[in-house]
Amino acid sequence: QVQLVESGGGLVQPGGSLTLSCAVSGIISSVYVMAWHRQAPGKQRDLVASITTGGGTTYADSVKGRFTISRDNAKNTVYLQMNSLKPEDTAVYTCHARTITWSRAYWGQGTQVTVSS
Repeated sequence: QVQLVESGGGLVQPGGSLTLSCAVSGIISSVYVMAWHRQAPGKQRDLVASITTGGGTTYADSVKGRFTISRDNAKNTVYLQMNSLKPEDTAVYTCHARTITWSRAYWGQGTQVTVSS
């Protein structure tokens, strides 16, 4: 059974930092493209950041320079370091794993991030 379990969400003040973790089981995450998506209330789900099997990264323009995605293949875990958080970063953040050919894809359940004073 494949599971992606996110953790690390919570309430943080503007300008603060959080690190999200996505623990993967049931697959070898090192052969999957991993990504973080987010969905704010009333909005569509958007890609925040992704990391390839070779470690290449992409980011949404809105988070460039503030967020960093990384992976620890030995721990089968993917991280999202979020700095200089803004109220508009408030959303449910969800982990995603897919094969390069999109033949298989999996979603986590999500973790809430709220940025508010």
